Amino acid sequence: MELINYLGYFGALLIGLILGLIGGGGSILTVPILVYLLSINPVTATAYSLFIVGVTSLVGTLRNLPKKLIDFKTAIVFAIPAFIAVYISRKYLVPAIPETIVTIGDFQLTKSVGLMLFFALVMLLAAFSMIRNKRKREDHEGEVKYNIPLIVVEGLLVGLVTGLVGAGGGFLIIPALVLLAKLPMKKAVATSLLIISIKSLIGFIGDVENLDIEWVFLLTFSFFSIAGIFLGIYLGQFIEGKKLKKSFGWFVLLMAVYIVFQEFSQ
Repeated sequence: MELINYLGYFGALLIGLILGLIGGGGSILTVPILVYLLSINPVTATAYSLFIVGVTSLVGTLRNLPKKLIDFKTAIVFAIPAFIAVYISRKYLVPAIPETIVTIGDFQLTKSVGLMLFFALVMLLAAFSMIRNKRKREDHEGEVKYNIPLIVVEGLLVGLVTGLVGAGGGFLIIPALVLLAKLPMKKAVATSLLIISIKSLIGFIGDVENLDIEWVFLLTFSFFSIAGIFLGIYLGQFIEGKKLKKSFGWFVLLMAVYIVFQEFSQ
């Protein structure tokens, strides 16, 4: 196995490790690792990311079941529009994007570059969310109240973003669950993992018919990511995740800048 493959699988371990330590954000690294370390086409990378994110989030969901932190009704209300949007975007929207989106003089904005630049924008938003990290809401139990129209709109938006970039979108889902469904933060985090697993895996189904999937690689990469989650959970007993979150946010910000520089320098 080449060194670059070892680095790629180490990256998979890192994705799970971050998820285990801070409860989110690790999936934002999946596409850059697949594209820049393993030289996988961005369209295929976003598809693979959906599967990896979906499987790792499912493991996190199963861990949360005994803790009774998941609000299933909220998850269903949010997940239905989200997985419809992500399936449609993977099945129809992404294949419909032309290979050359726009040409300005000598500059050509290709489909691959466009997807990576949009991904960089999502990374910037995620980085801002992690760096700011202001949690004014207390974790108290109370009656869950729904703003269903806004939840449906948010679900469609998150599904669309997830379909285009292959990231879980927890930084969009968690605030929506806190503000629109009035969930306590701990329940919002746990419920978001279930939503992410559902919409990511269903979105991946939209790719199965359009792409040739390398299942051995995909399952191996996912295995390392899942192993990283358990390692992160163990290390979380000794390291406070909240302190790491802001630092990781700055790292994501630098990664976003690197992606923009990399794509424009090609």
